[in-house]
Amino acid sequence: MNSKNNARVYKMSFASVYPHYIQKAEKKGRTKAEVDEIIFWLTGYNAKTFQQHLDNKTNFEDFFNKAKINPNASKITGVICGYRVEEIEDKLMQQIRYLDKMIDELAKGKIMEKILRK
Repeated sequence: MNSKNNARVYKMSFASVYPHYIQKAEKKGRTKAEVDEIIFWLTGYNAKTFQQHLDNKTNFEDFFNKAKINPNASKITGVICGYRVEEIEDKLMQQIRYLDKMIDELAKGKIMEKILRK
């Protein structure tokens, strides 16, 4: 991944991408509530703090920098967008890809217990 593309992603508003996560899940019979549960698990946000980020159109960089990333996030492994998430050196991009990977697993029908690395 090149840093120019990373910078572009970091400045995107999380609120602009969030509907795509929901759409991807709902197309496969999953729910917005499950998408939110994944986001809350990964970031430590709750419904109120998450809604504030959506309302403020927080960019990805600030969204993840202000999050309390779940200590079990390091258990998220596998390939997303052609990259092994566990090998991504840029911490912020790795966190973004963790979320992508978890949403992907949701859409593929994995049970929540496994997605949340319980």
